[in-house]
Amino acid sequence: MTRPLEGLKVIELGQLIAGPFAGKFFSEFGAEVIKIEPPEGDPLRKWRKLHQGTSLWWYVQNRNKKSVTVNLRTPEGQGVVRRIAKGADVVIENFRPGTLEKWGLGYEQLAADNPGLVMLRLSGFGQTGPYRDQAGFGAIGESMGGLRYVTGYPDRPPVRPNLSIGDALASLHGVVGAMMALHHRNVNGGKGQVVDVALYEAVFNMMEGALPEYDLFEEVRERSGSNLTGIVPSNTYLTRDAQHVVIGANADSIFRRLMKVIGREDLGEDPSLADNAGRAERGDELDAVIGEWTAKYDADDVVKSLNEAQVPNGKIYSMADIAHDAQYLARDMIRQVRLKDGTPLRVPGIVPRLSATPGDIEWNGPELGEHTAAVLAASGYSKAEIAGLRERKAI
Repeated sequence: MTRPLEGLKVIELGQLIAGPFAGKFFSEFGAEVIKIEPPEGDPLRKWRKLHQGTSLWWYVQNRNKKSVTVNLRTPEGQGVVRRIAKGADVVIENFRPGTLEKWGLGYEQLAADNPGLVMLRLSGFGQTGPYRDQAGFGAIGESMGGLRYVTGYPDRPPVRPNLSIGDALASLHGVVGAMMALHHRNVNGGKGQVVDVALYEAVFNMMEGALPEYDLFEEVRERSGSNLTGIVPSNTYLTRDAQHVVIGANADSIFRRLMKVIGREDLGEDPSLADNAGRAERGDELDAVIGEWTAKYDADDVVKSLNEAQVPNGKIYSMADIAHDAQYLARDMIRQVRLKDGTPLRVPGIVPRLSATPGDIEWNGPELGEHTAAVLAASGYSKAEIAGLRERKAI
């Protein structure tokens, strides 16, 4: 089956999270993604839980990619990347701004040989501005972008999600931008261009109406615990069996259905609670009433009752819940692969789902340098030249 990005050639120069996460989207949907790694490997190979010395995260983050080891700090190694990039459609990088230029691999240098090249640049603060040269990880992007300020409880310090959300959001914005640039090049007759994504800006783009609310009303959105500011009821409620269920009944008709389920039709028919503005003024009262009801029942019974009434809800899932959930399994979101030693491993499926040309998993994250010789040979290097590069530690 032909996949939607077959024929695209992507060079991935990034390490760890933001760049490789963007590269994963291209590789899952058929692009040839050549991951350029330093001779010692991407540090992600050794992060978190390891199986026989390799991170389990690695197998997911870098599936379907080709690993080529290149020492970018050597002139010969830089020459290898320039040669491979001549035939590329996209280069992904997440170094600090100016690093690629120092190595002779900046956009202007690569585009001189390949005018149609699209370069996706992911960095903490972008390629311009007074903070350009500062180091910036996803955590800093989450902080400066506003996400951390509104996350947590009002009487406690800001908290972080236990995931690299800032990196992931930047990657997603980057993939969208790269596909826009490719469309412009391929359909509108344009040339290549730079897609400049700053981590803090990707997070800031998720901040809804918080800026205009501040500008017009000087309203600073604060931490609100498990609910949503000004949207009622939409909160997390404790059940009898000590589980947590999220209930989102902030639409007017859904609110009335919820009140009927919990035996409080009087509130459902109260004119002062007929719309969200009125409910927001009595949010604490409504949360207490709903919480009293959920505390009487186990989570499965709460979910069953709410589903029957078509009230949006869901238990807060642990990974153990996800791994066995019928909906995940039915939509092939839990896939099983085998590692090279035969060990079976469950991994996330492919998102998004395309009906005619779906993505797939062809192989797990590659061994370090597994494809170096093949990729260099495809770029015109002879066996003797490849051997020489190895001897001189350029690859």
